[in-house]
Amino acid sequence: MTRDDAHRTDLTRLLFDGTYEEIHADIREALLDPLFDAREGLTLQEAGRLAYERSRFLHGKLGRPREVVRAPRRLFALAEWPSLLDVSVFSLLMVHYNLCFGTVLDHGGDRPDLREHVDGLDALRSFGPYMATELGYGNNVASLRTEAVYDPVDGTFVLNTPDALAQKFMSYSGFTDVPKTAVVMARLIADGSDHGVFPFLVPISDAHGLCAGVRAAPCPEKPVQGLDNGVTWFDHVRVPRRNLLLGEMGGFTEDGAFRPAPGNQRKRFLRAMSRIQPGRLCVSSSAVGAGRASVYIALRYAAQRLTNAPGRPDTPILAYRSHQAALFPALAKVYAMTFLLNHAKREFLASPDAITADLNNLISLTKALSTWEMTEVVAVCRERCGAQGIFSVNRIADYGSLLQGLVTAEGDNQVLLATTAAQLLASRDDGAARPAPDPAGRDLLEPALHAELLGYREDSLRRAARAEMTDGPDGQTYFDAWNGTVNTALAVARTRGARVALESFRAAAADARTEEVREALGLLASLYALTEIQRDAGWYLARGALTAGQAEEIPARIDALCARVHPHVPLLIDGFRLSPELLRAPIAADDYVAAFQRLAGAAPADAPADAPAAAGRS
Repeated sequence: MTRDDAHRTDLTRLLFDGTYEEIHADIREALLDPLFDAREGLTLQEAGRLAYERSRFLHGKLGRPREVVRAPRRLFALAEWPSLLDVSVFSLLMVHYNLCFGTVLDHGGDRPDLREHVDGLDALRSFGPYMATELGYGNNVASLRTEAVYDPVDGTFVLNTPDALAQKFMSYSGFTDVPKTAVVMARLIADGSDHGVFPFLVPISDAHGLCAGVRAAPCPEKPVQGLDNGVTWFDHVRVPRRNLLLGEMGGFTEDGAFRPAPGNQRKRFLRAMSRIQPGRLCVSSSAVGAGRASVYIALRYAAQRLTNAPGRPDTPILAYRSHQAALFPALAKVYAMTFLLNHAKREFLASPDAITADLNNLISLTKALSTWEMTEVVAVCRERCGAQGIFSVNRIADYGSLLQGLVTAEGDNQVLLATTAAQLLASRDDGAARPAPDPAGRDLLEPALHAELLGYREDSLRRAARAEMTDGPDGQTYFDAWNGTVNTALAVARTRGARVALESFRAAAADARTEEVREALGLLASLYALTEIQRDAGWYLARGALTAGQAEEIPARIDALCARVHPHVPLLIDGFRLSPELLRAPIAADDYVAAFQRLAGAAPADAPADAPAAAGRS
């Protein structure tokens, strides 16, 4: 093994938490199939049907959903890779594997009376939508209005949509000729009592169209993603009692009466929504994968794109410090979110069936921070690629559409972060307040200073928010108190996420086995830290945690860090295990000019064949 191979292997080990060969490699290999070549001129509906075909292909190559769901690392990897070539495939696979089939396995997968449905979903004879969100109830899933009223006479539930607000929103019901069996979240009403929201397994369509009593209408078109999102409602659909996915959440007595499990409705509801936490880690995995691919493509292009520099003709644009100042912090964010996500995955895998409040907060912070940061990364990379960044075949623009969806998937980020922030404020901490770090004589590149600054900001904001909640004017309502401090609380949660990301980054750098990898990651971690501190430099300055000179010096120190990171960039993106052959993005090819000429049909006869010729929306 050469030194370069050793460095790449070490980085790959850290980036994929030691699981690349075992968990990721065959998924990557499957994506090299010509089925994933880009297609030109597809309508959005044609692109959506292609996503179903590609999903079936991956299902055939990579194992049954039952195996994937029961091996969470495999599930997370399946979330990470396919969206690099078709953003719609991610959505189809994750809804089917995690939300629908995962719910079935969690609450009824071993029951013989469900075998026909389970086997159909496992073999992908039927795709599995997940119908929770309603037109009038987005994140407030516990207040859903769809009803499942138990009829003890024939032992069935009558599934009904009482009004327009209760129509299921965004589920995949538009292609009515695709066989589908959905998990539908509905209010269980028995003996005149509302027992809360439970999951039901409901046939939606077969090869001949929608099932009796099921109604659907397509949602308006979305950019890039041609999936068959729809509005779905039910007109007194009879559902056998066995299709209620109860698990340990309740049961029926011998005389047919329903008895919920002990505890309140909220606890049962949270148990019914058991796939949300792994779903958020899937969303984060897809976001980070898109971020990695974006910086890989943008940096390879910038290393080839020539410009006329003062006194230096034919200079790669990446040599400009202004270009580095845009792309290198983006690279640092990708690494930081990768290591934060790895940390969250490890914590989840240590306790997948007992999600503590701390673990739930970590997963929520990871989802919100990673999708927001990668949204920014993708936007920067697209812009720095100029006109080439607009073309769908160069991928980055499509990743932008993916991230717009991920920010709201599995809980809208703003709401998710606010919920997490409220829990952080409610946790008791009677210790002394952290003092402001003494900045005198401190070097801005000192890792200990970075940790102290982020820890101090988090603690100070949390204490300030708690004081605002309790010290308001007499007679204020709880909503008024919360509304007056919500923005401070959001800053608390975001700062905690950045602090944990930096800690995870530093831990990964310390675990490097080669000196070059350790040095490269150390520089990149400092770049991430200074970028975070620069966001709030005025806040630190006002509290004496930074001197005026240090605050003024941050841009120059970031600039100097970029110059030191530059020689390490080929190594840092090599560890991603991406390639021009995998991504099929012309500007990532070894000769992007020749690749783009072939794409446009303008290639000379003797042009090298180092990139595929297919183009267009994928």
